[in-house]
Amino acid sequence: MANKKQKSPRIKKRTQGGEPVAPKVRLFGLPKLKPFLAPYKWMFFVMILGTVIVGVLNTIMPLFQEYAIDNFIADSTTKGLAPFIALYVVCIVVTMGVDYIASYNCCRLELYILRDMRRTTFNHLQTLSVSYFNVNSVGRIHARVMSDTSNISSIISWDVYQGGWNITYILSAVVIMLVLNWVLALCVIVIIPLVALVSCYFQRRLTVLNRRVREINSEITGGFNEGITGVETSKTLAVEDKLDKRFYNNTNRMHKQATRLGHHRALFYTIISFAAYVALALVLWYGGILTMEQTIQLGTLTVFMTYAQGIMSPVQWTVDAIADLITVKVNVERVTTLLGTKSDVSDTPEVIEKYGDTFNAKTENWEPLHGDIEFKDVTFKYPDGDEYVLEHFNLKVPQGTNVAIVGETGAGKSTLVNLVCRFFEPTEGQVLIDGRDARERSVGWLHSHIGYVLQTPHLFSGTVRENLLYGKEDATQEELEAALKSVNADKIVERLDGGLDSVVGEGGNTLSTGEKQLLSFARAILADPAIFVLDEATSSIDTITEHLIQEAIEKLMQGRTSFVIAHRLSTIRSADVILVVQNGKIVERGRHEELLAKRGYYYNLYIKQFREEKVKSALNG
Repeated sequence: MANKKQKSPRIKKRTQGGEPVAPKVRLFGLPKLKPFLAPYKWMFFVMILGTVIVGVLNTIMPLFQEYAIDNFIADSTTKGLAPFIALYVVCIVVTMGVDYIASYNCCRLELYILRDMRRTTFNHLQTLSVSYFNVNSVGRIHARVMSDTSNISSIISWDVYQGGWNITYILSAVVIMLVLNWVLALCVIVIIPLVALVSCYFQRRLTVLNRRVREINSEITGGFNEGITGVETSKTLAVEDKLDKRFYNNTNRMHKQATRLGHHRALFYTIISFAAYVALALVLWYGGILTMEQTIQLGTLTVFMTYAQGIMSPVQWTVDAIADLITVKVNVERVTTLLGTKSDVSDTPEVIEKYGDTFNAKTENWEPLHGDIEFKDVTFKYPDGDEYVLEHFNLKVPQGTNVAIVGETGAGKSTLVNLVCRFFEPTEGQVLIDGRDARERSVGWLHSHIGYVLQTPHLFSGTVRENLLYGKEDATQEELEAALKSVNADKIVERLDGGLDSVVGEGGNTLSTGEKQLLSFARAILADPAIFVLDEATSSIDTITEHLIQEAIEKLMQGRTSFVIAHRLSTIRSADVILVVQNGKIVERGRHEELLAKRGYYYNLYIKQFREEKVKSALNG
């Protein structure tokens, strides 16, 4: 019995030059799965032993038929029938009991391995830096965590279970036939290699066709998804006919490939059935001769007939199981490569020893964070980039300083914030937090003191209350209400039928973007962070609400260090220092009045935006 409290296994990491190296996978990838199989080795052993016993018992069953025909039917007697029936019933009961135990353990093995693999991969993803998610799509990551793990757990449980039964049945049947009559046994055995070869050929063809069907199906799913999520865009562009035509073409291709797949599969099963009938015909022909010559008895002939009919499917399924075990290597490689990916941002063993890691934080050792930040000779380029974004950059941000970062879209305004939050590490130099290198304390410690509000707000599935409690787990009702009121979000909750217990849906899709943004503000405020980061956080909110939030933010930021990535320059005129970013470089720095006096890049941005806002104001009348 596996210990349910046992921690999920870990995979040893292998990297080269910061990039994951695909592990060498041999023996169908089973050695790489050892950390996941080891906790359940007894379960695996019981499954294998059970399926072998069932295979042997299933093979023995026709011998009861032989004995009944030769000793009861042929002699027209019932003498000894009672113990025969009793033994037969016992054999059936034992077979059913062992089969239940084996299949139950197989089911448990699949679910335990699936659970552990998904836990381990998901947990590992939480430890990876932002750069990993920048270069790997959600679909790709989702396939690793869900599809690949499901395929692996299914194959190493049910395919091994079925394969064990099939191989046991084939070997046992061959041995029994050779013992009964080796010449007649050859009539059946000679067909087995031919069936195996045909199965190998068709398995390759079916694998190719299956892959094509899956690829087209992915295109259909993607098109279906785009048709729904992009319905407003498709209607405004009036491209419904084009989308429909593309969807029609994809489904037509799918139909053709699926038809070919069905044709090959039907032909394959027909050939297997034909092979079984050929074997049966050979047995009837030669076995009939031997029976008439009284070389063998009629019961023995029926045993061969049963094996001739029943042995072909196990041969076919054995080939299929081996093919699945070969193809699962790809799934194993993808999962182990993910687990072998090393984060660009990680704590040293010494830091982990003192402060704990992502999942086992030693909060009793965490020092308070005041908010003094210094960039000390920082040089930086993104892991997937070629050019340096910062070179020998220096900046002191005392506690309580409000730093605004401005620039055109795509200029690289988030770089400094990413370094402060340790989403990335400096290529050279140091980022000091309260006078110490940020790397001397844990990522968890730093993140617990940062309140981050993104331009595109994200709410987790669940209720409003549950989302707010991510900011402070033990917040009281009064604290929740105060946080909502401080950013004018209390009116949103009042309008919801369930109040704080209203379900927001996946990603908060039952709320508008502005409503989600306000709740994100309340969540950040509830955490009472020492450092505030606002990444164009008011761009999704109307002007009136923005003014209300702006007043609340100014009060809340007093005494706190803050970084504001701003789109509307009018909102950051009171900032202590404004950093102007152009093409990934900081080209100007200073206060609002100083930068305007320079009549440089910031001045041009401000004037351009001022004119645009004036035109909008005039149009709105």
